[in-house]
Parts: sequence; structure tokens; C-alpha cells
Amino acid sequence: MLFRNPNLETDSDDTDEELQEALAAGKIKPGLIVEQQKKTFINNREGLGDKIKEFSLGKLKWIERLDLTNDPAPSIEPEDTASLENDDFHREMRFYRQAQASVLEGLVKLANMSIPTKRPEDYYAEMAKSDEHMKKVRSKLLEKKLSMERSEKAKKLRELRKYGKKVQQEVLQKRQKEKKDMLDTIKKFRKGQIDKVDFLDETIQRQNKQVTDKKTFTPNKKREYKNKKFGFGGQKKRSKYNTAESAADVSSFNPRKAQGKGPSKSTKKPQGKRPGKNKRKTMKNKK
Repeated sequence: MLFRNPNLETDSDDTDEELQEALAAGKIKPGLIVEQQKKTFINNREGLGDKIKEFSLGKLKWIERLDLTNDPAPSIEPEDTASLENDDFHREMRFYRQAQASVLEGLVKLANMSIPTKRPEDYYAEMAKSDEHMKKVRSKLLEKKLSMERSEKAKKLRELRKYGKKVQQEVLQKRQKEKKDMLDTIKKFRKGQIDKVDFLDETIQRQNKQVTDKKTFTPNKKREYKNKKFGFGGQKKRSKYNTAESAADVSSFNPRKAQGKGPSKSTKKPQGKRPGKNKRKTMKNKK
């Protein structure tokens, strides 16, 4: 760019003094006027035609272009073309129906060319994200899911605690009310305002029922064995004393065992004599 003033007809070698004299004489105006260089426009028609031919897709096959020119798919409602200029919704619906018609026509052409349009089940496409990145994403999602589950669990526990406290309060209130009603009934009974107390009859019936339940109770096998072995209480002294019948009964007497002349029928090993108390104590201390 050249900064010149067209009102000043001087050469480029003008000095500052000449410029000041011209400014004083009024030949030039104060300030600088920018004189831009003129643009040169090139209209290369042949080059443009070559580029258009190069960009043209007419020589390519349709499978390489996939271009379709068709009308929109038929609509159920009547369409007003005059309202398309100002109605965005109807205009977008027209584009949508035209895309539908293009898809239907394109699928027919691809089927005639024996080109599959559905992805096979064993098709493998490389992911845009790496496996490490997807692992991080998966871990983040899993962590978020676990945190949500923990929060939900804590929320349920809080609700259960609130419900438990509510139930406990209701039970306490019910007991207090029953107690108050019972005391009022007893006061009225003492004063002679009522002749009968219902809850006393219920208590007596409950006690009678417990007594009958105890009578019908049958012990288990272990209790029966212990009862048979140790008895039901009573006198324990002299329970193993011989009587005339037991003394006369010699059916269990074995002379070989009594005289030590042969092995006894019992398989139990004979136990030695139990040591005394002091000896047992010393043996225990040695251990």
C-alpha cells in the first residue's frame, strides 16, 4: 500500500520543506489518504471448465454416487405448498418424506444389484475408542452404578428406621391407652359404677388354658429316658437296697466271672481302683 495524496503532484523524492510549503499554499489537505492498489481479476474459463469436469460425478457408477432425485412420499393430510415458506414444521416434514422416498427407492436398487443392506451378525468393526479408554469408561459407569445402589440402600434403611419408629410409637400409644382404660375400669369397679370387669375374666380364661396346655404336654424321648433313669423326684436314699426278691434272684450270677477263671461275657475293660483325692490332686498339678 502507498500512502499518498492525489492533490499533490510531486515526485517521491519531495522533501519535508516542499510538503510544508504545499500544505501552507492549500494544495494538499492535512492528513494521509490511503491509495490502494487496484486488484487484477483473472477469468480463466478454460481452467474452471476443467475443474468442473474433474469434480463431476457423471462418469462414476451409481454405487459410487448414491444420488437420487425423487418426489416426497405421499402424505395422508393435504399439503399446502404456499405455507412451506413460513411453516418450519411442514417444511421439515416434507424433507422427512422425501428422505423416506429416497430410502425406499435406494433399497430396491441395492437389492437389484445384490448388495447387502444389513450388517451381518459376525461383523466386526474397530472401535473409535481404544480398549483402555473403554475400560475407564466402564469402570466409571460401574462406580456410578454402585454409588447409586448404595444411596438407594441407605435411603431404604432410613425409610425402614422411620417406619420402625412409627410402629413402635403406635404400639406404645396403644399400650398406654389400654393401661389407662384398665385403670379407669378398675376405678369404676371400686366405686361400684360397674358390676363386672371383662379383662379379669379374660385373664382367668387365659390361665385355665395354660393349665390345660401343660396337662396335655408330652416330653420328648430324652426327657423320658432321664425320667426313667433318675425318676421324678422323691426319696433317693436306699433306692438300690436289696430286697428279698432281688436277693433270691441269681439269674445274673456268673461263677466263672466271680472266680476269675475265664473271660467274662461283657466286653468292657476292667477299670482299676480310683486313686485317692490327694493323689489325684498331685497328678493334676504335675500335668
